[in-house]
Amino acid sequence: MSKKNKSKADTFFSCIEKNFDKATRFIPPIEKGLLEQIKSCNAVYRMHFPVKIGKKIKVIEAYRVQHSHHKLPCKGGIRYSLKVNQDEVMTLAALMTYKCAIVDVPFGGAKGGIKIDPQTISVENIEKITRRYTSELIKKNFIGPGIDVPAPDYGSGEREMSWIFDTFLSLIPGEVDALACVTGKPLSQGGVRGRKEATGLGVFYGIRELCRIKEDMLSLGLDVGLDGKKVIIQGLGNVGYHAATFFHEAGAIIVALAEREGAIYNKKGLNVSNVILHLKNTGSILNFPGSKNIENTEKALELECDILIPSALENVIHKNNANRIKAKIIGEAANGPVTPDADEILGKMGVIVVPDIYLNAGGVTVSYFEWLKNLSHVRYGRMEKRFSENVNSELLQVIETICRKKILTEEKKMILRGPREIDLVRSGLEDTMISGFHKIRDIKKSSGIENMRTAAFVLAIKKIIDSYEKLGIFP
Repeated sequence: MSKKNKSKADTFFSCIEKNFDKATRFIPPIEKGLLEQIKSCNAVYRMHFPVKIGKKIKVIEAYRVQHSHHKLPCKGGIRYSLKVNQDEVMTLAALMTYKCAIVDVPFGGAKGGIKIDPQTISVENIEKITRRYTSELIKKNFIGPGIDVPAPDYGSGEREMSWIFDTFLSLIPGEVDALACVTGKPLSQGGVRGRKEATGLGVFYGIRELCRIKEDMLSLGLDVGLDGKKVIIQGLGNVGYHAATFFHEAGAIIVALAEREGAIYNKKGLNVSNVILHLKNTGSILNFPGSKNIENTEKALELECDILIPSALENVIHKNNANRIKAKIIGEAANGPVTPDADEILGKMGVIVVPDIYLNAGGVTVSYFEWLKNLSHVRYGRMEKRFSENVNSELLQVIETICRKKILTEEKKMILRGPREIDLVRSGLEDTMISGFHKIRDIKKSSGIENMRTAAFVLAIKKIIDSYEKLGIFP
């Protein structure tokens, strides 16, 4: 089927709409127009701007989509890729709206995209493009601490976010909250510790919580806990790498890792750190000592395992391969890795799919913490760290006096240490992911919903409806 003849039913955005419509069956009767408002993208800004690359002028295609204004600012990353298109950016913006609602982050969903390949463009020219893109957003009032706050996404990172912040500050001088115009910044520019690993750590917390539920594990024929569970991770980017590391540290066995060029397998387990070192030295994960190469990376999805974590691309599990999936749990670390058709098949097979709109919300959760830090102009832990250490010291002295026994120096250091910024960030993320999981599970059980995805959408829609009603827009 040609792209011109591609029907709406085939688009990424339509998959989200299908899931939304399915969830509305479990929502109490409500004005249809309100549901249409929640589902629709509020603003789509498509732009073309010229940038001088070498001796030639190149016209850059870029986007910023604000899906929902039920809460402000809007929030979402900026993707740098030749595959960027309006449908993809609209879909990712919609997912952001629902993610934020599920994990109680007070943002509307947004997303951005610049249609370039950052691997083939010099750093100097990426900077030119990023700064010009930022100026275009400023012209149309599509960026600001209380309007729309971008973040990193595929192809972008701290470097690009620092350019966005600098451009914003230079064009809007005197803005006291300018640091909060973008998140994912370097620590030296108001970034927060723990942001890099946030999405992968959120994936870990979500799956770990599922594996703690005895009832759910019994239904899958698995033991409670992560220890000894066989895990396959597709994609070793920022999300996949950190998720793999945390699963490995928790005692899970990483039996396979998949990348674009292929996959590696070892039933006894792979050491993630050693695989990454091998990747840096050779440019590929293939031929890792002690592992078996799998040329077709998609075949790695079909290997025997307990937990499958697709953390790369959308639609990698579809109606043509879903019935060959052997995993009992699928954690959607990527956006939209399972199609609606595949979802139906996996549900009938008894597979638990932990949906993307909950599971990969760790990134936006910690971005929220960074935004709050920037608005407060105080780093986390600055006010309470020394106080906590002093209180703990006094308690230890009392305990030693009562017990008439000295506590070992190393143990004393552990007890006395006050919370650091990263401790507070990770604690907040852990609490958010655990709370979100149980809210979804409770709705699933109480409403008789067949899967977690539909329950997650129900939770998100109910929260957004509640926001609109509190605003008084829809009585």
